[in-house]
Amino acid sequence: MYVDAPNQTAYTASGLRYAYRRCGTSGSEPPLLLLSHLRGTLDSWDPALINALATERDVIAFDHAGVGLSSGTTPRTIRDTAVDALAFMAAVGVREVDVLGFSMGGYTAQELALRRPAAVRRMILAATAPRGGPGIHGWSDNILARSEADDPRLEDYLYTFFNHTESSQRSGLEFLGRYIEREHDRDLPASREAREAQYEAMVEWGTPDHEALNRLRAIKQPTLVALGDQDLVTPPSASYLLASLLPDVKVRTYPDSGHGFMFQHYEAFAREALAFLSENSQNRSTPVN
Repeated sequence: MYVDAPNQTAYTASGLRYAYRRCGTSGSEPPLLLLSHLRGTLDSWDPALINALATERDVIAFDHAGVGLSSGTTPRTIRDTAVDALAFMAAVGVREVDVLGFSMGGYTAQELALRRPAAVRRMILAATAPRGGPGIHGWSDNILARSEADDPRLEDYLYTFFNHTESSQRSGLEFLGRYIEREHDRDLPASREAREAQYEAMVEWGTPDHEALNRLRAIKQPTLVALGDQDLVTPPSASYLLASLLPDVKVRTYPDSGHGFMFQHYEAFAREALAFLSENSQNRSTPVN
């Protein structure tokens, strides 16, 4: 389904072009908007995961300004990345969404909910961290070297996104097999300029700031915080801190998995995500593991 979804374009009033793909089941629920990780494009999402989500939801993936097939200049702060997401929503005529934000996309999702609460109904924050939290001000040298390569090797991706066990690495290879299933009309990779802008935005977000953490209490949307228990990119402690500061939250930790836990455990994660998105809104002050 997602492998065959056509590349579409939407334009803002100023002429900015956004590339996106849309698939799934339309209905009374708002669409599920996907917000990607650093250097992520339309092709970075696991087709099997998107297909599973699309059995019940209308799913939209897009390239931020200056990334992949989208035009414009890549935002250099998470605040402006959230504004960019709002511009895309306006371009496709969507006023309210559920959000799945992965890594940097989780930063964007938080900022989106704070800047335009009415635009976000529910949030899933995956492998991500709060603004100003400890331990996220830039990546370690071993992660940064692999993430900033112009042409990452298979080994770089497996090291960064999957746990260093035989079972997790095998899941990573299976994901990479799905990643190359789409043979035609693939997205363009993120340019060096786009990657540098995104990393600058992430570093600014991660600057230690205790006061910034207090902003999370203003997020009233029901939120699922999901993570891999061996994440080398976003420390699990940062995800748990994020969850502890959100008023209405549920937590799910996936075993033997790293930053790409959604791709390793795509069937279980899709079930959890769909169940969460279909729940009636209610306060869950005690996180559930």
